[in-house]
Amino acid sequence: MTAEATDDEDPMTNTDFSTESWLDKKSLKRFLNGVAQVLSHVLLVALSAGIALSMPYVVGFIGNNFWSYWSIIEGETVYLIAVETTTAIVLLLVFNYIGRSLKNRQMSKMATSAGLIDFRPAKRVFAQRKINKLKLRQGFARDVMIISSTGYRTFVHPRSDLHSVLQHCRGARIMLLNPRSEGAYARARSVLDPSVTPETFSEQIRKSVDFLKELRAGKNIRLKLYDDAPFLKLAILGDHVWIKHYHPGLDVQSMPEYLFEHDQNLGGFYTLFYHYFLARWENPAIAEYDLETHELISRDASGKEISREKTDTLHKPSEDRQISRDELFPLSSISPS
Repeated sequence: MTAEATDDEDPMTNTDFSTESWLDKKSLKRFLNGVAQVLSHVLLVALSAGIALSMPYVVGFIGNNFWSYWSIIEGETVYLIAVETTTAIVLLLVFNYIGRSLKNRQMSKMATSAGLIDFRPAKRVFAQRKINKLKLRQGFARDVMIISSTGYRTFVHPRSDLHSVLQHCRGARIMLLNPRSEGAYARARSVLDPSVTPETFSEQIRKSVDFLKELRAGKNIRLKLYDDAPFLKLAILGDHVWIKHYHPGLDVQSMPEYLFEHDQNLGGFYTLFYHYFLARWENPAIAEYDLETHELISRDASGKEISREKTDTLHKPSEDRQISRDELFPLSSISPS
C-alpha cells in the first residue's frame, strides 16, 4: 500500500464538507433531536393517562377476585415456595441492577469531571469512517496541534484519520520524530513487527514532510522534530483532544483512543494536555523544521533564532528509493474506512 489513493476509496471532498453543507447537516440534526424529544414527551403523557384511566378497572378486578384465587392456592406448599423463590430472584436482580447503575453513574460523573466524553477501543473497523468525519467536523477551519511519531498513518495516508482535517484546517503546529535521533531508533526497534525499521521510519517522515510542504499554500503550517522516544499520540482539534499512548513493543494502532472536551471545569484533562503540547512546542531543545529551506532552526528560551542546520535528507523524492508496500508499513495497521 502506498500513499496514493486507490480506486475503491471514497475521498472526502471540499463540497462534502463545505461550511454551508456542514451547517445544514447540523441544523437538520438539531431539528430531528427536537422532534424526538417532543414525541417522547407525548408518549410519556399518553402512557401516564392510560395507567391512570385503567386503575379503577385493575383495583376492581383485584378486589373481586383476589380472595377466590387465594382460597385455591393458600394450601399449595409447592406454589408458595415457587413464588417465594421467584420473588427472591427478582429482588436480587433489581438490587444488583440498582447497585450497578449507581456505580456506573458515579464513574460517569468522574469521567465527565475529567472531560472524557468518548472512548474508542482499538481496531473498530466499522467505526473508523464515523471517527474520521467526527474529527473533520472538530478541526474544520480551526487551528490544530498534533504530536505523532512519523505522521504517515496519522495524516499522510488518504484513509488516515487526520488527512482531511489538515486539508480543511486553518493552520497546524505539528511535532514529529527526528529520524536521526536515538528516540526514533529506539521506537522502531521496540515495535515487534519485523517490517518496522529505522529506515521505514525515516522514509515515512520524509513523506510526511513532503505532504506538509504541499499544504503550505494558504495555510500556516509549522513543523518541529523532537529527539526523545514518543510518549503520546495527541491531536488537539479546537475544543477537543484525541489521545493515544505509545506503548513499548506495541503498534500504536492497537491502542485505544480517548476523546476529551474543553469545558468550564478546571479539573478537566483538556487543559492538561493543551499545556503539555505548549510546553513541548516551546521547549528550546526541540528544533523547528523549515519546510521552505529544509533547515533545522534552533532557538533560545526567548524564541530568538540562534542557528540553522541544513538537512536535505528529510526531503527526498520518492523515486530515489523504491519501497515495497510491506516494508513501508504493516497492511493490518491501516483500518479500512
